[in-house]
Amino acid sequence: MASVQDIGLSAAINLMSAFAFLFAFAMLRLQPVNDRVYFPKWYLKGIRGSPTRSRGIMNRFVNLDWTTYVKFLNWMPAALKMPEPELIEHAGLDSAVYIRIYLLGLKMFVPITLLAFGVLVPVNWTGETLENIDDLTFSNVDKLSISNVPPGSPRFWAHITMTYVFTFWTCYTLYMEYKAVANMRLRHLAAESRRPDQLTVLVRNVPPDPDESVNEHVEHFFCVNHPDHYLCHQIVYNANDLAKIVAQRKAMQNWLTYYENKYERKPTNRPTTKTGYGGFWGTTVDAIDFYTSKMEILAEQEAAEREKIMNDPKAIMPAAFVSFKSRWGTAVCAQTQQCHNPTIWLTEWAPEPRDVFWDNLAIPYVELSIRRLLTTTALFFLIFCFMIPIAFVQSLANLEGIQKVLPFLKPVIEMKTVKSVIQGFLPGIALKIFLIILPTILMTMSQIEGYTSLSYLDRRSAEKYFWFIIVNVFLGSIITGTAFQQLKSFLEQPPTEIPKTVGVSIPMKATFFITYIMVDGWAGIAAEILRVVPLVIFHLKNTFLVKTEQDRQQAMDPGHLDFATSEPRIQFYFLLGLVYAAVAPILLPFIIVFFAFSYVVFRHQVINVYNQKYESGARYWPDVHRRLIICLIISQLLMMGLLSTKKFAKVTALLLPQPILTFWFNRYCAGRFESAFSKFPLQVR
Repeated sequence: MASVQDIGLSAAINLMSAFAFLFAFAMLRLQPVNDRVYFPKWYLKGIRGSPTRSRGIMNRFVNLDWTTYVKFLNWMPAALKMPEPELIEHAGLDSAVYIRIYLLGLKMFVPITLLAFGVLVPVNWTGETLENIDDLTFSNVDKLSISNVPPGSPRFWAHITMTYVFTFWTCYTLYMEYKAVANMRLRHLAAESRRPDQLTVLVRNVPPDPDESVNEHVEHFFCVNHPDHYLCHQIVYNANDLAKIVAQRKAMQNWLTYYENKYERKPTNRPTTKTGYGGFWGTTVDAIDFYTSKMEILAEQEAAEREKIMNDPKAIMPAAFVSFKSRWGTAVCAQTQQCHNPTIWLTEWAPEPRDVFWDNLAIPYVELSIRRLLTTTALFFLIFCFMIPIAFVQSLANLEGIQKVLPFLKPVIEMKTVKSVIQGFLPGIALKIFLIILPTILMTMSQIEGYTSLSYLDRRSAEKYFWFIIVNVFLGSIITGTAFQQLKSFLEQPPTEIPKTVGVSIPMKATFFITYIMVDGWAGIAAEILRVVPLVIFHLKNTFLVKTEQDRQQAMDPGHLDFATSEPRIQFYFLLGLVYAAVAPILLPFIIVFFAFSYVVFRHQVINVYNQKYESGARYWPDVHRRLIICLIISQLLMMGLLSTKKFAKVTALLLPQPILTFWFNRYCAGRFESAFSKFPLQVR
């Protein structure tokens, strides 16, 4: 197991990495040439102007004002200064509520940490049990865990009591946060300016009619069934070829703007270009005339393609956006079944235009069911196939145990520096690399399932990612790590002793998760604010590809909050905190540092950098709440299983009401608040 020295070395490495990233960020953000990388949101809003237009050549690239370097850390208080209502107006409710998840972590775990260190740490430290177990690998850190309490000891009453206290406090904070977010969403809906999508319903699986076209069929159906509220509709067309022509026209317009600007700067020299690809070869011609003619040709092609689509029945998809005269009529249509056959005329609230995933609007109902069955099967195999690399990663975290099985590695393992670096740093890095390739796979699976909005795709991907983390990263790390670490002990002791060894060993995995928190939660978050990749890409594009102001705007790449991966990652830290609060409280301070640091960093990013792809009005919060409840129930079940190996099984039955009450609490919260996120109330004020 990792010792105090190993964890100390890992903490030093990750703290130094975090401080290095923060210092580099503080210096780079002050340079005028990097302004569009670290403040792109203000440029997109048209509020901030380019500082590179100031006088002096040096001032365009380097900040020569020494007073700004003295205050290089002022970005931290600035990130906390903006009040929440202004933040919602500036960045949207999705971003504001996302930041509240980190604040929820602080509200939840700061009191839990104080109680755990005040009550459970003294109880665990004075247990003096680990020294009396033969052939068990442990460190001084493990003495702070429940493993150091002797079996059958009345000390476990402290753990049972604190488990109930932690459960009640967690449920209280979750309830108050659910209530606050629901009220924020209702106020957001009431304050929003009137938009067409608020009065529009997405209709899918429009059945074919031999006597009417899809357009006529939709109009006839809603005129008959919603005569007092139906306003108009828009059929969905397959316009992929038209979209390609529009993209080409935009590219040509960009080139034309570039050469017109160039001609304005030097009216004496008419710009020229070559007719080949990219202007690198071919006949030399007048650039403005060449791209003007290209624009005219593309405009004619666009008009012809548009006319072709309008007159081609095969281009019409069995889906439409139907608008109504009132919110009442929209709600009635969106939230009711339109036909006795529930597989046709499917209606739902229309996503906002940015949120629509157009590829999935015309998938038949039966095909949707088949797709989701196949995706669920594929997800099952994906989760369990990943156990192989997870097992290898865990072997790196338990070198003392592997040394018993592979003694030829002893000379290398016993080198103090190598041992500390491998145990304290490498396992977290290796696990992080395995997880990088996962989100793309899960998002592709969600798209195959056929959901019609980007926000719902993110929510479904987040659900898959969450279960992957639960099975592979958490349970896989505990089970695999224990098996490697105690392999020799398992082979030599009688079967009746194996549950005892497992019960003692599981809490000792806290040392591995501490290293992971430091790598991913400390240094990883600091690297997020530095934006190394966007910084390099922006300067490469700005040097070689940028021709117009539009190109420069596109080169900024502000990015966005990736809900599909960031939410489950946060919930993984909630899971670690809830599981180890009563088992190994030493892990809790590391989690608090993560939540506090992440809150400041992501608040800064949301204010100055990220530009969200869509706005769903925090519709993802019920999923967040449900997954946190799952984390709480997992922690309760693991605590029951752990105490059952401690000759405390009869008293452990006192913990049985916990998951039952937690499940009931979740049902109550769903009935009380979830409708605010799934339905649009007719009365919002």
